[in-house]
Amino acid sequence: MSKAILTDVTKCIGCLECVAACKVANGLGLDEPRTWQKNDGLSAVNWTSIVQTPENRFIRKQCRHCLEPACASACPVGALHTTKLGAVVYDSDKCLGCRYCMMACPYGIPRYDWDSAVPYVRKCILCFDRIKDGQQPACTGACPTGATIFGERDELIALAYKQIKDNPGKYINKVWGEHEVGGTSVLYLSDIDLDFLAYKPKLDASGLPATTSPAMKAVPFAFVGMGAVMYSINWIVRRRNELAKPKDDQEDKAHG
Repeated sequence: MSKAILTDVTKCIGCLECVAACKVANGLGLDEPRTWQKNDGLSAVNWTSIVQTPENRFIRKQCRHCLEPACASACPVGALHTTKLGAVVYDSDKCLGCRYCMMACPYGIPRYDWDSAVPYVRKCILCFDRIKDGQQPACTGACPTGATIFGERDELIALAYKQIKDNPGKYINKVWGEHEVGGTSVLYLSDIDLDFLAYKPKLDASGLPATTSPAMKAVPFAFVGMGAVMYSINWIVRRRNELAKPKDDQEDKAHG
């Protein structure tokens, strides 16, 4: 019963209604661009964006909600996890703000909330509370052209291939997200190559957690090791201060 979004690039007119609906549904404020932000429209308060290509196509960018998410595998505290409905959700109460998920994501999606007093990672959560209640995500509900639709993942993939078959020469014979990095819950149908949407073009079908998890298993030990180092430094500093006190006291008495 995994849910998904299918975006038909040929139908998108770049109206930004999906972007506006996402902001309203998630209570996101106005963006304040920073010099270090990627030039793709995404930020801590922009969870979806529209990218215009040289071919004059409008491509919606958002979290892909991988079926085997590298971000969740890389997170040392389980702040990111998958759900039966296909959404990869985020628990800010668990988040350490370490940003391992940002480094692990093959699509470069998670963003850091630099403006928050307690900064955390932010990204699309596929309107999880809405889909739990049987509703569709705000973005798909707002699309005026049906360019982005919501439904069962298997059914959307079948629909995409039917579109390809029924419209010879219109689309590339591929559904982006069907197999890449183990598959995603955000799918694309297009007449232009969309490999540019990934940090690493030509992503294969293998799930990335198999690659990230061995390295990230060392993270708890790294925390322990760093804790031991910091404790040792603290002990040495305190010890030096304690040894210096009698000498300072004697000097004070001598001058007194």
